[in-house]
Amino acid sequence: MKASLYEGNQTFSVIEKELEAPAKGEVRIKVAYCGVCGTDVHIYHGMMDKRVNIPITIGHEMSGTVDAIGEDVKGFAVGEKITVRPLDNRGETASDKGHSHIAKALKFIGIDSPGAMQQYWNVPAFTLHKLKEETDLKLAALIEPLSVACHDVRMSKLKKEEVAIVLGGGPIGLLVAMVAKSKGARVIISEVNDARIKMAEGMGFEVVNPINTDLVAYVDQQTEGGLADVVFEVAGVQASLDVMTEVAGIRGRIVMVAIHGEKKPVDLFKFFWKELELIGARVYEKEDYEESIQLITDNNYNFDKIITGTKPLDEIQQIFEDIDKNPTGMKFLVDCQ
Repeated sequence: MKASLYEGNQTFSVIEKELEAPAKGEVRIKVAYCGVCGTDVHIYHGMMDKRVNIPITIGHEMSGTVDAIGEDVKGFAVGEKITVRPLDNRGETASDKGHSHIAKALKFIGIDSPGAMQQYWNVPAFTLHKLKEETDLKLAALIEPLSVACHDVRMSKLKKEEVAIVLGGGPIGLLVAMVAKSKGARVIISEVNDARIKMAEGMGFEVVNPINTDLVAYVDQQTEGGLADVVFEVAGVQASLDVMTEVAGIRGRIVMVAIHGEKKPVDLFKFFWKELELIGARVYEKEDYEESIQLITDNNYNFDKIITGTKPLDEIQQIFEDIDKNPTGMKFLVDCQ
């Protein structure tokens, strides 16, 4: 079998290795596609060299089929379509209060242990989710990031006919917008990149470029002063933190989707004045995966338009170089077979 290895110094190699039998409690997957996540790009740029065990096979946004089944594994059959929820919560303790997806000792498969950018991948069976036979395996590589969006929207308690503002129209922002739309909300995306604006508009979304249009004034006018019921901060920049408290209406809910690695200024007075609510949302839980799988299987939201390009595993180095050259791209996939 072939497997990719991140070697450090913005370098991937592709090696030949022996196929391994799944251990007790594991399933061997024939990997179909693996998406490149923003975290994978951070790894490529050396930003996580202190965390990952170099050399390592990375990747966690994947789809595939069951290839072999280890001892003590029940409920799966060879050839079944599956995807992996790449969270290893075996270090969970009572102090995590039952929230295994954010357990203090949580390990992320594909970062803290080998991932899916290889032809065959052995994983703990408890991470698997079955797909329906009609599920498109190429689109199924979007299930993991879409599950992030499902979790964000579920945490927001978004309801039908509410107004949702998505700050940032990148891959996750667009997926959040799709899930919010599936709930019957009115969705407005704030994005400054012309290519992403065009893509979102082509998918039927209402988009505002805050460089050209005052976002708060626009939403105020559109809602007769009510402003937004829910704001998703996805862009991860100071400008979004500044506007999120302005564009939220009375008792609005703000969901922090972006990862802010450093402390940032936030207008806390607005939380007092409008009784705003700030909600943290990290990764996903089982129910978010199941919702994501159904959305991908139904495919009512043109998910294929999010896929910018696909290249074979042998060209993994080129994939990451292409991503660097195309900052407006959305989702790149590795064809692992």
